[in-house]
Amino acid sequence: MKPQQTPRRRQFIAQSSAVLAASLGWPLLASAQDQVLRLIVGYPPGGGTDRVARIVGDKLQAALGSPVIVENKVGAGGRVAAQYMKTTPANQPMLMLANPAVMVVSPLVVNDVGYDADKDFVPVSEVNSYVFGVAVSSAVPVKELSHLLAWLKANPKQANVGVPATGSLPHFFALMLGQKAGVTAEAVGYKGSAPLVTDLIGGQVPVAVDTLDVLLPQHESGKLRILAVSGEHRHPAVPQVATLKESGVNLSAEGWSTFFAPRSMPPAQVQRYSGLIQKVMQDPDTLRLFKASNLDPVVSSAEQTRQRIAAYRRQWEPVIRESGYRS
Repeated sequence: MKPQQTPRRRQFIAQSSAVLAASLGWPLLASAQDQVLRLIVGYPPGGGTDRVARIVGDKLQAALGSPVIVENKVGAGGRVAAQYMKTTPANQPMLMLANPAVMVVSPLVVNDVGYDADKDFVPVSEVNSYVFGVAVSSAVPVKELSHLLAWLKANPKQANVGVPATGSLPHFFALMLGQKAGVTAEAVGYKGSAPLVTDLIGGQVPVAVDTLDVLLPQHESGKLRILAVSGEHRHPAVPQVATLKESGVNLSAEGWSTFFAPRSMPPAQVQRYSGLIQKVMQDPDTLRLFKASNLDPVVSSAEQTRQRIAAYRRQWEPVIRESGYRS
């Protein structure tokens, strides 16, 4: 039978562990609980953001030599996770993997978002980027974006563009696309990518905008056709598909997944996690796993990530505000 863990005995074990850790040069943490790094994800298990967190989390656990767990705090398009993260005590290591919908869009369109993206969080490291695709059903006899835009101009009452959710990044990208192309596009919001793709294939919506990794499997199976991608360059997964700029629309856009720390985290700890994540993102096995999930890996320091987010806000804020959309 194990001896009873009295408070005095627990204190002795903790002090002994601290001495051993210091002698071996290990990072000293306040308690066993503090050694667990929690990665907060605002979306359900199995989605793109969750996959990224679990790949990086497994590698971080090996690098830290202590547990890393992923916690899914689902709700309100990722805002529940941000609200939860905001209240994190300073002595509990925690990072949140978030995207522009949480850190850029929601603060502009939600009346009481429940957090301040700048004051409550600090960027740690971007880990992946993603582009959008403009797609039609394979039954639609259009193979180039210019032909689609000409059809939409000729049929303005049918200029409906399906997006996975109103207020999402694809929603505002569709508005940007319409502006650049001279088309008054009406964004039709769905409750997720799955019903959007189903309706696109079935012809209930003529065109859709979503992230490339969502559209790619159905494109490869021949059920829909991606006409253009939003990146500056053609994507290696679909090298035959032109960019928007190559298609005559002067627009490029992409999203990102970035780890954030609570503002209360000491700067030295933020830099430590940032450095570890950068090493993880250069690991060959990480790159292999990202490629297998059609994810584009990124290596970025905390400062580089901060600058990128600032530039991103400058690009998107005017479009979001001009849309007049409020949630």
